[in-house]
Amino acid sequence: MIVCLDTNVVLRLFGRNSGLERLVHAFAFGHLTVAVSTGIWLEYQEIAVRIGGPAHWERIDRLFRQVEALHGTVRHVEPSFHFHTIAADADDDAFADCAIAAEADYVITEDRHFDVLASAGYKVRAITPEEFIRQHLAGA
Repeated sequence: MIVCLDTNVVLRLFGRNSGLERLVHAFAFGHLTVAVSTGIWLEYQEIAVRIGGPAHWERIDRLFRQVEALHGTVRHVEPSFHFHTIAADADDDAFADCAIAAEADYVITEDRHFDVLASAGYKVRAITPEEFIRQHLAGA
């Protein structure tokens, strides 16, 4: 299964009592492929450093690099086309573009801007991390 993780979800991955342990486990053990673009990677870094400092970014970066080295389940995608599916937020549109280009199943997010994906005509759908865990990782 291919997913794209919105920044709000990535920032929660290491939070105490985040409730995302099953998601982290599935990613860390190569059970999910996570699609990222350069723009998304830079946003992760910018926001992680701003919110949690350089150490927070280093934990995120280390996790992604280890998963990529061990399992090859980090998919680097550089969309050559902008689909303009999320008019309300250009930053969110970059995640939709990446997910569409990667033929992802989901954008895992807490942001309601992504709800428009349901009627955009593409495979990818928005889902909250909690709902994703309930639907796809409950037995994990």
